[in-house]
Amino acid sequence: MPVRWGDLDALNHVNNTVYFRFFEEARMQLLEQAQAITQAGKTFVLAHTSCDFIRPLHYPATAIVLQTLTRVGRSSLEFSAVIEREGEPGVPYAKGRYIVVGVDAVSQRPAPWEAAEIALLSSLHSD
Repeated sequence: MPVRWGDLDALNHVNNTVYFRFFEEARMQLLEQAQAITQAGKTFVLAHTSCDFIRPLHYPATAIVLQTLTRVGRSSLEFSAVIEREGEPGVPYAKGRYIVVGVDAVSQRPAPWEAAEIALLSSLHSD
């Protein structure tokens, strides 16, 4: 994802809130690729997110988000993520973790994964 000039803070590096947007966009792209967000009647809510800022990211740059599904719970998914800068593979700028919960769109209550959903999600899981 490109770093935009407007993403910078007063210290001329990417504002800390933007890292969470990078995580969000990458997470939604991953879930869409896995066809996990196209299930009728189910949606996702973010239950937890955290970020450790390792080094400042400056403009111009392209942020690369590497994420791994680390745990599949009864109705939740836990991811770990690393933000790198394009052209600097293996150099972490931030590390994050987030948990999303699959919920019934009508009741807004956690909805356990069905067998077909677990099969889709298992392709993303890293042991």
